[in-house]
Amino acid sequence: MPMYQPSSRREVDSQVLDLETAVKDGVLGGGGGCGVIATGFGSEKLDLKLMIEELEPMDVPMVFICPISLEPMHDPVTLCTGQTYERSNILKWFSLGHCTCPTTMQELWDDSMTPNKTLQQLIHSWFSQKYLAMKKRSEDVQGRVKEILENLKKIKGQARVQALKELRQVVQVHGTAKKTVVENGGIGLISSLLGPFTTHAVGCEVIGVLVNLNLDLNSMSDLLQPAKISLMVDILNEGSIETKINCTRLIGMLIEGTDFASQNVASLSLLVGLLRLVKDKKHPNGVVAGLNLLKTICSHEPVRNSFVNVGAVPQLVELIPGLNNECLELVLHILELLSSTPEGRLALKDCPSTIPNVVKLLMKASENCTQLALSILWSICKFAPEECASLAVDAGLAAKLLLVIQSGCNPVLKQRSAELLKLCSLNYTTTIFISKCKLTRTIQ
Repeated sequence: MPMYQPSSRREVDSQVLDLETAVKDGVLGGGGGCGVIATGFGSEKLDLKLMIEELEPMDVPMVFICPISLEPMHDPVTLCTGQTYERSNILKWFSLGHCTCPTTMQELWDDSMTPNKTLQQLIHSWFSQKYLAMKKRSEDVQGRVKEILENLKKIKGQARVQALKELRQVVQVHGTAKKTVVENGGIGLISSLLGPFTTHAVGCEVIGVLVNLNLDLNSMSDLLQPAKISLMVDILNEGSIETKINCTRLIGMLIEGTDFASQNVASLSLLVGLLRLVKDKKHPNGVVAGLNLLKTICSHEPVRNSFVNVGAVPQLVELIPGLNNECLELVLHILELLSSTPEGRLALKDCPSTIPNVVKLLMKASENCTQLALSILWSICKFAPEECASLAVDAGLAAKLLLVIQSGCNPVLKQRSAELLKLCSLNYTTTIFISKCKLTRTIQ
């Protein structure tokens, strides 16, 4: 039996019929025939590569997949073993010196590659069907969106609510719908529906649409008007959980990266509403959205005292034990920002859970959490060393700091840990400090 020689590879000009496999995989729906499906583009043949790129991910029949790349085949060829591969992939396999079939690992007794024209036609027909169906859906969606936008100029009451609800559902699912709204002046039209006489139902749907769109600077500036922000805050405090999350995300979109007027956005009503949202652990998406917005708002210094004054510090501290790493970092970041003000440091000191909860986070969740926790502990221990340092030591801070110092953390963390350890030891003799730390003889 002759060994496979790449240099003598031959290509047979014939078809490999693979209809049985195709039928089994449901490609032809169990029926006979494999003619090319009408594309609606006359004699113009759709480009297979373009169709695959534009289509959303979907389950593709296994018979269309190259066993080497696990991608749909464009130019399938069949070896003497009966296995079919994408031409470029099998040629690369041969170029590496292999003389076997990649799937069966049999030595090749025939060096020919046969173009599988039937399979190629099936692949193209299947993707053409999917592609044209997608295009048809897109055209239908675009037409319906334009119709809804036109209707919104005329209708009122419950009809307006229903139209907005349908538009919200469409833009949540279809990228073409979002593009159509933007290109047809929909953002301005929908934003104009937010006003002093807007009903709660209309406001909820308007916000649900806007949060799914790419807003330009002019649209964001319009939505940042005090009256519209006030309406969003009212809806956030009174709406369903989905509406609360949409309001939170929309306000976040409007103020992130902009020099917003903090007195217009960060009202006490908004801060209280966000605190309620982040405390609702039944809805993790709401917790994340709320904490992200609070972090953005607290990055503006004039807002921090207002947030402290609504009792934010103890409420956030009590959340710490049950949070995942993502939310934990957000809470610690907010508390660190609040600790930069005297009022924030006082609130942290007065909360009995601050030191125990924060000390536990050192070397536990992530290096970033450790860094934020250290910063908070440093602020309050520096603020009231006699009271807080002893509480921190009793909570096991010294042993945690020694772990940080001996770990592979960055030098800044180690330096801050050493400074905090020194600060905590000032009120003790060496012997008493070591005994209070409950350190082992080795660490001593």
